[in-house]
Amino acid sequence: MASYHLSVKTIKRSAGRSATAAAAYRVGERIECQREGRVHDYTRKQGIEETFILAPKDAPDWAQDRSRLWNEAEASETRRNSVTAREWELALPSEISAEDRSQITRDFAQELVSRYGVAVDVAIHAPHREGDQRNHHAHVLTSTRKLEAGGFTTKTRVLDSAKTGGVEIEQMRGLWAELQNRALERVGEIERVDHRSLEKQRETALDRGDKLSAEELDRDPELKLGPAANSMERRAKVMAERQGREYVPVTERGAVVHAARQARAAFREMRERLDIARETYGAEREAGQGRVSAGLAALRAATAKERDERNPEDFRERLARVVGRSRDQDDTPKPEGRNYARERLKEIMEKDAGRDGQAAVHKLDGYSENDLGEEATRPSRTPAQRQRQDRSDDIAREDRKPSVNQRLKDVLNKPRERLEIEDEREQEKDQEVEKDRDIDRDPGLSH
Repeated sequence: MASYHLSVKTIKRSAGRSATAAAAYRVGERIECQREGRVHDYTRKQGIEETFILAPKDAPDWAQDRSRLWNEAEASETRRNSVTAREWELALPSEISAEDRSQITRDFAQELVSRYGVAVDVAIHAPHREGDQRNHHAHVLTSTRKLEAGGFTTKTRVLDSAKTGGVEIEQMRGLWAELQNRALERVGEIERVDHRSLEKQRETALDRGDKLSAEELDRDPELKLGPAANSMERRAKVMAERQGREYVPVTERGAVVHAARQARAAFREMRERLDIARETYGAEREAGQGRVSAGLAALRAATAKERDERNPEDFRERLARVVGRSRDQDDTPKPEGRNYARERLKEIMEKDAGRDGQAAVHKLDGYSENDLGEEATRPSRTPAQRQRQDRSDDIAREDRKPSVNQRLKDVLNKPRERLEIEDEREQEKDQEVEKDRDIDRDPGLSH
């Protein structure tokens, strides 16, 4: 499932960090810091898929030289506690291709350049070989000063101010969500990401009347594991996979996170099955099935374990395969327009109730017996007349034999031994009837 992550961090001298060291580590290169007189060599770093630099149109040529770029950024700051760079950490969707991940990262970086006039250094990283293989991410390092033709100039105070910084970052978070969702839509993925808080998402769901989504969003944000606990849980998962057993969290934080993820997965599965049931019921009703048959088909479809979303085919073909009515099961040619479920139900009603089965089928679709064949010619009745008719119908129903549902409840409530005895009696009666039929069919006997 696609997940959203965007965090913004600052590279501060007061924390013992430098822009040159941060850039060298993220892109896996060797950069000599002229201010510190140190060499930061990370050329042996693995898992770096792509790196590139974006700068404003009027930026000097040396902006494409990574070592020169970040040494100039360090030289432009004179205070001991200066912020020399800003890092935007982005989670990339694993559901899209590497080319698409590169493109949406480039689009986001270009927006930073256009919006704030800064230099942007991008490094796209692959998932760690011992971690979650869906964890594609990007490190976007930006200068804290505008880069113009003469070099670095004024600070980007709009991002530093307490009044405007939060608003700006929230807008960039929204842009990143939009870029991801467009990419997911292009490849046919159903999942979408949302940069807003759970509470905001829940309010929106309630406003549009989606109570199921609101219920799903009524939870606490996922607890952060932290580097130490995350490393321990990764090793536990790898060990569980090697031993062929179920993963069990080894830390308290890991147990909380694992339980929350399992609950969300169960809720998503329940919602998906509900959507399948609704689609199936609608398609069956459009195909001419009654409510009972359509409901049974929807139930079977919802309980099916397999549903190929990434290779969609005609919905009716999938539906026929799910509910057990594929072409391979019955090669007998059948004329179009016939409702075999309704005809079979009519036969059962005629045999079981001893009266017109069509009336029973008509009644299952929500009509009364008086509606059958009389709807077009019967004049409208007053409320008093309808009330008297309803009372007479109730008296008549009491005199009739028990309904199919009543007899079914009686059977379900009987003990197993009694059911077996009655089954044996029914089988004996059927055998006697078959013998009588064989005698009737014997051409050697005269009547």
